[in-house]
Amino acid sequence: MTDSNDGPMQAAQRLMRPDFPKRFYKLAEAARGEDGGFTVLLDGRPVRTPAKNVLSVPSEDLARALAEEWNAQESVIDPAAMPLTRLVNSALDGVAREANAVRDEIVKYAGSDLLCYRAEGPERLVALQGDSWDPVLAWARDTLGARFVLAEGVVFAAQPQEALDAVRRPIEDIDIFRLAAASAVTTLTGSALLALALLCGRLRADEAWAAAHVDEDWNIEQWGADEEAAVRRDLRCREMAAAVRVMELLR
Repeated sequence: MTDSNDGPMQAAQRLMRPDFPKRFYKLAEAARGEDGGFTVLLDGRPVRTPAKNVLSVPSEDLARALAEEWNAQESVIDPAAMPLTRLVNSALDGVAREANAVRDEIVKYAGSDLLCYRAEGPERLVALQGDSWDPVLAWARDTLGARFVLAEGVVFAAQPQEALDAVRRPIEDIDIFRLAAASAVTTLTGSALLALALLCGRLRADEAWAAAHVDEDWNIEQWGADEEAAVRRDLRCREMAAAVRVMELLR
């Protein structure tokens, strides 16, 4: 039912709003689970994922952070306001079954990594890319043993198989939650190398975010910000912050 004072646009927007489930619990709290991990209890009952798996994580700190998200919900439960919970759900319902495919996808991103494609100009943009990206490439070379080929413009540059194998090694044996977080950062930034630098503690979240947006920030500096693009960027920032927090809480 729509408000009689609504105009056509307002009525349409009201109808398009998702029907979030009402908050049905008084208290969310972290607790030791039956499997030895940690879960979130809603009035004493464990949270389950959309696939009906018990939400269980290896860190009490992460479970507490998840409980904070559940407690922060007010009259309804809005998944968009629960990025940590969504990421953990993804790990338990998806990554747990397809871990090798997730690793393969991260390595595939490394094959055309953002950090390897440089602008031909102007000079200031070239310098900004070098300042942000060269230290990460040097870290990948010196620490991971991954030597990448750089290219100018959009011409594809094939990467050595040895470099791609080196990218895979740090994610080969990590838990599904950090793997899900690394996958999320890779997708959000277009760079497996930035994801690995975060995972290994080489970069802070703000440094990785700035490195991923060198080109975008340059364009904003030249032409100004677009309102819709700014909204999308804010949503991506929240998703990345959640992924980095998972990495930090499980490091």
